[in-house]
Amino acid sequence: MQDLERLQGVWHITALEVDGAGVPQPMFASAEMEIRESGFVSTGMGAHYAGTVELDPSAEPKAITLAFTEGPEAGNRNLGIYEISGDTWRLCLATRGSVRPTEFATRPGTGIALEVLERGPASLEAKASSGDPKNIPFEPAPELEGEWRMLSGAIDGKPLDKRMLKMARRKVSGNDMAVTFGDYVHSRAKFTVDRRETPHAIDIRNSEGASAGKVQLGIYLREGDRLKLSIASPGGERPADFNSSPGDGRTVVDWTLT
Repeated sequence: MQDLERLQGVWHITALEVDGAGVPQPMFASAEMEIRESGFVSTGMGAHYAGTVELDPSAEPKAITLAFTEGPEAGNRNLGIYEISGDTWRLCLATRGSVRPTEFATRPGTGIALEVLERGPASLEAKASSGDPKNIPFEPAPELEGEWRMLSGAIDGKPLDKRMLKMARRKVSGNDMAVTFGDYVHSRAKFTVDRRETPHAIDIRNSEGASAGKVQLGIYLREGDRLKLSIASPGGERPADFNSSPGDGRTVVDWTLT
């Protein structure tokens, strides 16, 4: 059986490393790639992507090229290498530039991503209904406006790698929010706030990313140029503090204005 035939179907990402830093699992929990003949569709990684797949199984290591026709990368080509073992697919891609990786590894500043994918769709609960944002009265939240860089962060009680901290940015304009790690878009969302208590409450309605279509409840505290956020996993109860421990699913982050 040829490699392109072996890749047909849906794959979900089980591990991800970018620029030498491991990406926490909740950030790509719903990410999938489907191979249809010589085309691909990728969802759950901050946007919808589609394009064509070119393989060269005679190369050492085996070579793959993703040519994007839809999504933010439309018109671009990612050069990579791959290997398939049973229902496991390992993929190493240069997300920018024209130099193909030669090993299954990433290093800071290279723009290389290493993914491990397993056959079959991700086993997740159906996306919770978030309501139609058009019917929600979004009031201004000037205390959250601007571009922020991450000072510290933890997901599910696990501190983020220092290299991830350096890449992280949060951009807020009006009630639109985007969180990125270098070239990777972690999430886009609209949000509402409630300032009746301190810390203030924030409801995040995700439109892109691993939690697209879901609502996350959180709290925030702005002190000078610092912003603390504690956010529950989708469907979780609103946190009461800025602590995170293994198993609670919380994201706790400390930001500063750039």
